[in-house]
Amino acid sequence: MRSRAASYPLLAVLSWGVMFPILASALTRVDPLNLTTARYLLAAVILVGILLLREGAGALRLGRRAVEVAVLGVVGFAGFNVLTNLALEHAAPQQVALFVATTPVITQLVRWARDGVRPKPLLLALSLVALLGVGLVITHGSLHGLGQFGLGGLMMVGAVLGWAIYTHGASRFGDWSPLRYTTLTALAGTAAMLAASVLADGIGWQHAPAAADLVAVAPQLAYAVILGAVVAVLAWNTGVQRLGAANAALFMNLVPVTTFAVQIARGYRPAPVEVVGAAITIAALVAANLVTRARTRVPSVPGPGAVTDPVAVVDPAAVAAR
Repeated sequence: MRSRAASYPLLAVLSWGVMFPILASALTRVDPLNLTTARYLLAAVILVGILLLREGAGALRLGRRAVEVAVLGVVGFAGFNVLTNLALEHAAPQQVALFVATTPVITQLVRWARDGVRPKPLLLALSLVALLGVGLVITHGSLHGLGQFGLGGLMMVGAVLGWAIYTHGASRFGDWSPLRYTTLTALAGTAAMLAASVLADGIGWQHAPAAADLVAVAPQLAYAVILGAVVAVLAWNTGVQRLGAANAALFMNLVPVTTFAVQIARGYRPAPVEVVGAAITIAALVAANLVTRARTRVPSVPGPGAVTDPVAVVDPAAVAAR
């Protein structure tokens, strides 16, 4: 069951790893904010349609969680995606993907700050080891290039922090299906992005894309919407519910490795130190999941006031079919 649960975040991070080079190519025709808004307007329509078919109109009700959903949608969807696209104007996809690999560490720190749950020393250490491996992959064993990242690096720090908060938030919606959580937070984030795009176009900070530009980036947009925004995010939130935020976040280490593999497919030839780095990352991720699996076999009773990541006990598809 746990191996099946791991397939969800794995699908998500592989999709996102491929997406960075794709988005970078689309940004030559469409401004970052407009591209992100167009992507999530389409994704939101798809998600709402699926939610209505599966769970009915009642699933659109926010109840007393409207503010929390709005904040998570703006911070996670709008914050992460807009800042990432802006960063891609200042750095190569590999550099941007490197910062995504800090998600496991930052997610554990967010959980510590929010819930008072200290990171498990071994998992935190393995996250840092995996990050070290990613650094070798992306930097060729030298940190010289990262010192020139500048504004793009600051944007990615904010993006990753936003996604870590969103990921932690998903673990607190165990009574919602991943489809419902994804859809409602996507709607909040999309509304924020649409308002920001209208404002940015109005003041001349960017220009609304022409029809020819949207047609030119249609293949990239299709991938980013269907796989990157719908399938991947649904898979990610399912993984968070089943594995917990801290454990699911470990898979983010594979994003830059996947991006790097795409570059190899396009003709890039890696140096030996980069191959070693990829091996370190994968080994650390496997070790972290083995440790997590071993600990879950031993039943324990949380102490008074303890905060734990809720784990889904049913298949989201089965919930949707009810």
